[in-house]
Amino acid sequence: MSRQANCFNPVGGEAGNNDLATAPIGVFDSGVGGLTVLRQLQQDLPHESIVYFGDTANLPYGTKTPDQILYLVRAILQWMISHPVKMVVMACNTSSAIALEIVRSELDIPVLGVILPAARLAVQQGKRIGVLATPATVRSHAYRRAIWEIDPKLAVWEVECPEFVPLIESGQIHSPKTRAIVRRYLQSLIEQQIDTLVYGCTHYPYLSPVVTSLLPSSVRVIDPAVSVSKAVAQELALLGHKVDMITNPKTDHRFYVSDRPQQFSRLATKLLGYRVSANQITLDKTTQLCSPSPQNLSLAMAKPVLNAEPKPGENR
Repeated sequence: MSRQANCFNPVGGEAGNNDLATAPIGVFDSGVGGLTVLRQLQQDLPHESIVYFGDTANLPYGTKTPDQILYLVRAILQWMISHPVKMVVMACNTSSAIALEIVRSELDIPVLGVILPAARLAVQQGKRIGVLATPATVRSHAYRRAIWEIDPKLAVWEVECPEFVPLIESGQIHSPKTRAIVRRYLQSLIEQQIDTLVYGCTHYPYLSPVVTSLLPSSVRVIDPAVSVSKAVAQELALLGHKVDMITNPKTDHRFYVSDRPQQFSRLATKLLGYRVSANQITLDKTTQLCSPSPQNLSLAMAKPVLNAEPKPGENR
């Protein structure tokens, strides 16, 4: 397949294999949500350096169209590759749901999403699975498809939570208003007697104290960050790009945002427990990665189905 003349072609590069092995991991999200993944990566892979980008100028992603999300993801990947990074983690469920399969075919470095690792873990945990996610993720039914690919007999309910990200980004995690909103979003899942709940957005684990206090104690809660971090470690080991204290004695974590660096830095410092100082950058949106085929884009924009449970005899 030929590439378009005006698209950014990230294939190749000057860095050798050894240089790539010690390059940082790129992690991005629309805001602070991806810090839950970064924190887990730092715990599980303490010798890896990380470049984090929060697209705070364009959050929330969950209410945007697939075209808008794909456009932003491509601009972020173009910027990330310029560092360079050895791998990119889409620490954003919305981006993973809409753009992952499309951009993977356009890059020479691994790009990992958060949905499949979390879906695999959810299937191991229960039979009646609830998913809290952004409107865009729910409309894509990425979690439902991923879970039913593994086990089509499971019941899956997905709930849109458009108010969660703005509440978290503004630091209103423990307010009475937040508790009332969380209760409202959980109500239908509790009525369906779910046994497993998936945080279908990397922001949502910050609400875990509120969520778990409102759920029956028997419900198991899945944080995608844990399963994603394991997937990253496995991929790095497979590629021979995992570093240790000898190959990378000094880690270097860098934080960038597209808007409001002071606000992001204050909240990130509070959430991570150490001082974060983010730099503001402007994404180059004039040069894009190559456009998807119409078939790929139509998959990303799959229309929702109405039933929450598979019909008798239905494969998925």
